[in-house]
Amino acid sequence: MFRRLPEIETAAEKVSFTIDGRPASARAGDSVAAALLANGVTACRNTPVSGAARGPYCMMGVCFDCLVTIDGTGNRQGCQVRVAPGMAAETQNGKREVER
Repeated sequence: MFRRLPEIETAAEKVSFTIDGRPASARAGDSVAAALLANGVTACRNTPVSGAARGPYCMMGVCFDCLVTIDGTGNRQGCQVRVAPGMAAETQNGKREVER
């Protein structure tokens, strides 16, 4: 369903990061949500009540369906955070506590 435009893919600088401990790469400037989709990860989290899978939907910070754990901090909106070299992104199962 999600695929990159071929002419953009070849010109973009690559950024290495991990998804659930597996090595992955993204284009420089990609949001975490876009990078997950580009790497074949369509579900970022499972809801705490029903366990239903949720994935990036609006890609602009309105829907909260792209919540992921980034570098150990849960409930981050993947569409609002750019991928950084060495970043660790993890999908979420159920609710996460917010650090204070």
